[in-house]
Amino acid sequence: MPAGVSWGQYLKFMSCAVLSMMAGSQLVHMYYKPLEDLDRYIDKELQDASKTTGIKLTDITNKTISNK
Repeated sequence: MPAGVSWGQYLKFMSCAVLSMMAGSQLVHMYYKPLEDLDRYIDKELQDASKTTGIKLTDITNKTISNK
């Protein structure tokens, strides 16, 4: 195994690393809510892109199902 550790130590470390990454991402999404205003940013980018290109882009956020 890498760095001369046993399979047990390696698997223990990897499982702890994966679980801590999952817990960290869950906490970020619970407290900071980064996806809450995603639809607003998508609409703004679509409007900006349609202004610069002159092509009317479809509003994809109105097609998504909102769970509000």
